Amino acid sequence: MTLPRQSTSPDESVRPPESRRHMLFRRWLTAITIVLLVGIPAGYLVISAEQSRDSGRDKEAESSATGLQETWPSQMKRRVFEVPIPPKSKHVAYYETSNWKTSRLFVQFRTTSAGLDRFLEGVGTSRAQLEDGEVTISTRDADTVGWDFGAGPGDWAGVSHAQKDPRPSQDITVNLADEARPVVFVVSTATP
Repeated sequence: MTLPRQSTSPDESVRPPESRRHMLFRRWLTAITIVLLVGIPAGYLVISAEQSRDSGRDKEAESSATGLQETWPSQMKRRVFEVPIPPKSKHVAYYETSNWKTSRLFVQFRTTSAGLDRFLEGVGTSRAQLEDGEVTISTRDADTVGWDFGAGPGDWAGVSHAQKDPRPSQDITVNLADEARPVVFVVSTATP
């Protein structure tokens, strides 16, 4: 038995062979698509891993520090401990300690006379509250970071700014030997 022959309709016509130019364009487009689909996520993973590794190194260095680090504390630390270091302050250094009971941020910096006023106002006190000759930072806290308030020239003034928990309290001591460029020492204590 023979099968009837089917006629081909114009819709079912055979496609003409692909030209070399079209084939190269299609392959190039496929290669670019694969590179984008694989390369972009892979690149993102590499960058993310590197940032994570750098962050871990920074945190490890910070946690292993045993004294003042000559750099600015992060914006978050300054906000949490309410230590508004004035812009353009010099010789900024900090150290943080934490345990289950209290956390302390030790900060020192040199600023201008106007910067000192801005700092004290930001903390919630004023220059009028500074007591001449007063060192408000305890010997124990000073020893933690190697501050010696008896050594060298110093015209000291200090204030303790207490606040209700959970807000931090600050002990502030200022060296006013050079009134145009005072050096500020702060211990901000937070009790969770």
